[in-house]
Formats: sequence, C-alpha cells, structure tokens
Amino acid sequence: MTTSPDPRGSRSDDRSLGELVIDVSERVTLLVREEIELAKAEIAEKARKLLTGSVVGIVAGALAFLGFIMLMHAFAWLLNDLFFESTPWLGYLVEALLWFLVAALAGWFAYRAVRAGSPPAPTMAIEEAKEIRETLEASDRG
Repeated sequence: MTTSPDPRGSRSDDRSLGELVIDVSERVTLLVREEIELAKAEIAEKARKLLTGSVVGIVAGALAFLGFIMLMHAFAWLLNDLFFESTPWLGYLVEALLWFLVAALAGWFAYRAVRAGSPPAPTMAIEEAKEIRETLEASDRG
C-alpha cells in the first residue's frame, strides 16, 4: 500500500482517524475565517467606493443647484428686459409664481402617489395566499 505525503511532511497513514478529522476541521475553520476576511475586505472596498461616489454626487448636485439659481436669476432679468423695463421685481414675481405652480403640481402628484401606496400592505401576496389556501381546502374536500 502506498501512502501519500501530508503537506506537513508526515505520512497520512501514520495518523489516526480522529487526527485526520481534527485536521480537516481546523482547515475548514481556517478556510471559513479567510472567506469571512475576504468578504469583509470586499465590503469595505465597496463601501468606500459608494461613500466616495456619494460625496462627489452631493457636491455635483450642490454645484448644479447653484447654477440653477443663477439661471433663474438670469431668467428673471430677461423677463424684466423683455416685458417690464424698469421694474425688475415683476420678473422675479412672474418667475416665483411659475415655480409655485410647479411646486403645487409636484405636491399634487406626491399626494396621489402616497395615497395610492397607503397603507403599505402586501395585498397581492395576501390575495395569492388566500387563493392557495382555498385551492388546498378544495382539494382536501374533493
């Protein structure tokens, strides 16, 4: 009978079954620990990338918001130059009324969406469960 050498240098047939089980158990434990460490490292790397992307996205959003403010300021002055000549506050008033209208429409849309989603119950899943129960009860009777 040939024996294969153990990675540690001893022969595998020199060890008892209990020693082999302990060795396998230790190696599986080590493997699981290494897999957990790998998962932690991957999660940390992805979290860092998500955080970096979020921060850059927030900065980009803030800069875009500032640009939007300047664009709206220019639009108000354009209204003044085209229609109101010497009363710049009218251009700002027209623009403010426009944005209040947009906000009212967005609020109305949000109200309808929230009302359609309330209460947050899994109605489709409940209906499906009732149908399954009725089907099972019918098959028990028949």
